[in-house]
Amino acid sequence: MVDEASVTPKPWAAYAVCAWALGFAVVSFFWAAGATLGVHTIAAQPEKLASPRALWIIGLMKLLPGVLALALVQPWGRGLSHGLLRVATRTGGGLLVLYGGANFVDHGLMAAGVKHTPVLLGRSAVWWHLVLWDPWWVLGGLLMIATARSIQAGGVRPGK
Repeated sequence: MVDEASVTPKPWAAYAVCAWALGFAVVSFFWAAGATLGVHTIAAQPEKLASPRALWIIGLMKLLPGVLALALVQPWGRGLSHGLLRVATRTGGGLLVLYGGANFVDHGLMAAGVKHTPVLLGRSAVWWHLVLWDPWWVLGGLLMIATARSIQAGGVRPGK
């Protein structure tokens, strides 16, 4: 007899991606609305990085991984291609891990004095990227990969 728990996907990773994406987007929306708390963690001269309008768009884009992951485990995602959703989630996760990992190495070299730190970024923000932002990108990517792996190819999805 097959244990039902072994064939039913565990949606915890998809919900974790959603929470990760929402938390990430809220920060962009907060800054887009004009708040400055924590903006120094991004750059020494954050006003030169993005306009408020761009921050709203960035915030919306940061929500996409959460929507993608939820489409794999929510009934409203059933009308979409299961295989395509899994590939997009796995690929997106891999890209986030690569992006965060590459930035971690780059910022690590700056912090170690091996590489020049751009004035726009600043030494203080380099450390914030190393301990907060770069790992945050990697975490989101790993959660997306975990989501794709937890949903078996052609397997049972919640709500089916």
